[in-house]
Amino acid sequence: MILSTTPSLESKPAKEYLGIVSGETIIGANVFKDFFASIRDIVGGRSGSYEKVLREAKEIAIKEMTERAQRLGADAIVGIDLDYETVGGSGGMLMVTASGTAIKL
Repeated sequence: MILSTTPSLESKPAKEYLGIVSGETIIGANVFKDFFASIRDIVGGRSGSYEKVLREAKEIAIKEMTERAQRLGADAIVGIDLDYETVGGSGGMLMVTASGTAIKL
């Protein structure tokens, strides 16, 4: 499966557009990660624990999107867009959505 953020693939024209596919994930960051991230906010630096959670959520969303495209018989997904949002009363949950257009080459 070819994945691309571009609207088309150079030298590989689409033979058929199969429709929009997406994958979503909502993942929580636990209290300890929140605590250590707040310390990072004070002293500066990157929050490795949050970066790890963010990468994990992105990978899950892309995997779901890819699986849906494969069920349609797609060879590629173009125009991929990733969206990140915090959800929940205290913003303690992270939602990542991956969407794109499934195509046959």
